[in-house]
Amino acid sequence: MHTIRIIGPGRAGTSLAAALSAHGWDVVGFLGRRHELADAAVGVDVLIIATPDDVVGSMAAAVTPSPTTTVVHLSGSLGLEVLAPHPRRAGLHPLVPLPNAVVGAERLASGVTFAISGEPVARDMAESLGGRVVEVADGDRPAYHAAACIAANHVVALLGQVERVARSVGLDLEAFLPLTRAAVDDVGQLGPRQALTGPAMRGDWATLSRHLDSLAKEERPGYQAGAALATRLAQSDEAAVETTATATAGATATATATATATATATV
Repeated sequence: MHTIRIIGPGRAGTSLAAALSAHGWDVVGFLGRRHELADAAVGVDVLIIATPDDVVGSMAAAVTPSPTTTVVHLSGSLGLEVLAPHPRRAGLHPLVPLPNAVVGAERLASGVTFAISGEPVARDMAESLGGRVVEVADGDRPAYHAAACIAANHVVALLGQVERVARSVGLDLEAFLPLTRAAVDDVGQLGPRQALTGPAMRGDWATLSRHLDSLAKEERPGYQAGAALATRLAQSDEAAVETTATATAGATATATATATATATATV
């Protein structure tokens, strides 16, 4: 099995180290801010840079390239050019939050999706953890990562707004979380368009207006953004919905006519 060294002993690095170690990979240690990095690629097959995106390039540049060592970053938004001048490069980005090493390691081995690029070792790591592998080209990485941030960070930020607005009427966040969980489950089963409910879906503009009037001034931009997205989603498939409704109405009318004719013939 490959030997691995990791630059960056933070949440991502420690989570990945724990997960890979549990699946037979030889993680030989970590390097942090106080370490000399020039020889970081010496004596290992894989060098993982598990740092914030804005320092991945400087970390890679500080390491003397090795023709036999693959340098891997964990960034979702960066391409492989940031790892120059290393000849063997790869990207491995797990689509899962990693809050700490224990929870992170469990999640990394739970069948999540990994976006990979570059050398085959990225696929090897993802597949050894039982992950679903997708390849994302360098040019598509910013949009891919934007989707990831919307899926996690923006949802958390919205729940922060739920907490604040709920508190204004004497309720806590916990009262609303079953609603959120059910909505997410519905999205998984039905897709976003069919899972959408509420006033934007119904075109109930008077209710949306009352909502806005009830909110503190600083909460209104966030609500307006969410209502705009819900309205866009509600209207995104109107033509298909109308076509389906027309077809359903036609089928119902035909069935009714057939049933009437049958009943008359029977009498």
